[in-house]
Amino acid sequence: MEKILIPAIFLFRIIVTEAAVNVGGGIGVGVGGGGGGGVWVGGGINTSPDTPPQVSKLNAAYTALQAWKSAVSDDPNGILNTWVGSNVCTYKGVFCADSHDSTGPFVAAIDLNYANLQGVLVKQLSELTDLSLIHLNSNRFSGTVPESFKDFSSLTELDLSNNKFSGPFPVTVLYIPKLKYLDIRFNSFSGSIPDDLFNKRLDAIFLNNNQFDSELPQNLGNSPASVINLANNKFSGNIPFSLGYMGSRVKEILFLNNQLTGCIPEGVGLWSDLQVLDVSSNSLMGHLPDSISCLSQIEVLNLANNKLSGELPDLVCELRSLLNLTVSSNFFSGFSQDCDKLNIGFDFSFNCIPGKKMQRPEPDCSVIPGDGLSCLRIPAKPLVCGAHQILIPSP
Repeated sequence: MEKILIPAIFLFRIIVTEAAVNVGGGIGVGVGGGGGGGVWVGGGINTSPDTPPQVSKLNAAYTALQAWKSAVSDDPNGILNTWVGSNVCTYKGVFCADSHDSTGPFVAAIDLNYANLQGVLVKQLSELTDLSLIHLNSNRFSGTVPESFKDFSSLTELDLSNNKFSGPFPVTVLYIPKLKYLDIRFNSFSGSIPDDLFNKRLDAIFLNNNQFDSELPQNLGNSPASVINLANNKFSGNIPFSLGYMGSRVKEILFLNNQLTGCIPEGVGLWSDLQVLDVSSNSLMGHLPDSISCLSQIEVLNLANNKLSGELPDLVCELRSLLNLTVSSNFFSGFSQDCDKLNIGFDFSFNCIPGKKMQRPEPDCSVIPGDGLSCLRIPAKPLVCGAHQILIPSP
């Protein structure tokens, strides 16, 4: 189950606080095949096409947008038919704002979600130095992200999801100084992801549904993000111990459908506000850490399709916020009566639990994968939760 939480800092509110915005068209939230962001119809500032806007910054915007228009090879919805003339504030998908000084209006946002455009990004777009938001979810843009994107000094949101981008991770985005929201999911990016991604002050990181195939950087826990989605890639190696250092910052973290191995770090018990944890469809082994019972705000806990073993800790089934618990297709050997009383979605099929229906055939349970794997465990019962009580080893 993939639950997407979009923090309120996003969706054009940033522009409202930094400039007097006078935009036409509606503002809404759309989470489609691969991205989330505002879905707007119509152009930007409320001016007539016959009303010439003040020049200055809009001259550069006209040059940049016309260069981009020339790089679009297919526009089945005719959206770019409105990109005619020097008044870029009337272009569909282009949103302008009034500046507080005498420089006149400027392009504050580009929203072409679901436009189905085919083409490439051009380096001239970085001339839109006041741009705060780019949403290009669900198009057919391909190629790579221009290196010049590092010059977006005001950009806070970049949504390139559900396109046909490829090549290595677009490192240039790490140099965008004010970026808070990065969404490049549902593309064909491949290779490794840089350590610096998790040192950047991002609040949301969506890398899911690409072709990344490296180990996860050991500094992943440095990230201040509230949402991290790494699902449906080819990440390998262990889940870094540093994740325990994230504490209450992270609300949702998804590792599902990768090639991760080793243990679930004991430090997950420090994620006091975590609501969604999905590590399903990997090759994780060993016992489940008792500290998972410290996740007092957890709603969705999915551990399915791994090689986890041992007994499900009693306190896990007592988590009051839990709405769905999935441990199917592992090698768990039992759980307490409290789990039997769960009045929520609880899937424990295809394990090795005596007396329960829909379990693995007995021969499959004679050899437990990773039985000799040493995972740090804290045996204290009742477990004392909190950042000062749970010890985490140095990476």
